[in-house]
Amino acid sequence: MSILELLYFIVPATIAYAAPLIFTAIGGVFSERSGVVNIGLEGLMVMGAFVGILFNLFYADTFGGWTPWIAIIVAMFASAIFSLLHAVASISFRADQVVSGVAINMLGIAIALFSVKIIFGKGQTDLIQQKIPRFDMPILQDIPIIGPMFFKSMYGSSILAIGVAIVAWFVIYKTPFGLRLRSVGEHPMAADTMGINVTRIRYIAVIISGALAGIGGSVYAITTTNDFGHATINGQGFMALAAMIFGKWHPIGAMGAALFFGFAQALAIGAPKIPYIQDLPTVYLHILPYVLTILALAGFIGKANAPKANGQPYIKGQR
Repeated sequence: MSILELLYFIVPATIAYAAPLIFTAIGGVFSERSGVVNIGLEGLMVMGAFVGILFNLFYADTFGGWTPWIAIIVAMFASAIFSLLHAVASISFRADQVVSGVAINMLGIAIALFSVKIIFGKGQTDLIQQKIPRFDMPILQDIPIIGPMFFKSMYGSSILAIGVAIVAWFVIYKTPFGLRLRSVGEHPMAADTMGINVTRIRYIAVIISGALAGIGGSVYAITTTNDFGHATINGQGFMALAAMIFGKWHPIGAMGAALFFGFAQALAIGAPKIPYIQDLPTVYLHILPYVLTILALAGFIGKANAPKANGQPYIKGQR
């Protein structure tokens, strides 16, 4: 395999694997920019994957080719509603946000697997038939070298993920809502004195976080595994959390970090086709994305500054 052939394989795979991480990491950015730590991204992705696959299986005959896209929307709403548990616990009841996030992770997989067992009588769902199609971008695909690398055999969800990252940057840094969001995450008391409803902004941010994580989970399940089981998400939410931190709580930075982790996954999957790497033990290649996640955080976590009020419940009138 030549270098060019390798790039033609690795780059599209990297973008495809990164798309679910981009959605989820940007969801985390919204939540933590408002001052609410959300380590429950894994559980929210699980819920999105479960609902997306379930809807796809039950309504494929009804909606045909539109099924995967409608399934993603349904999964988005399901995870947004599920994230309200975290919002109520951490914002209204001022519970420890880390503990609440852990509970979301445990509850999400428990509800999903129990439901699968009840509905299908086994530990995983059937395989879906309606998948997100790949397509070639007209004109752009004909550009030498770059065309086949970036604009051929693309998932629509990958383009959507990049679009969401750009829109999130605009919303957070160029709109009044984004200014309120950042002020609540940095100094909620000052924001409150300026008439900003801290509780409402934080609720909205957590719900956005759940919605985007739901999209990420459903996109991963529909494009990669094509079914749902106990190992469908398998740490993708924690990778997205790492991408958010690695990206310095910035939408574009989170997208870049997600692409890095997507590359690690693409490398692990495509290793049998890559000279030299194909000779390495398979187990090393499968743990590569998780090892890179740990190394990235270990080398970077001390240099990243989270929003100052991140993880701190706000009590009106108290400093």
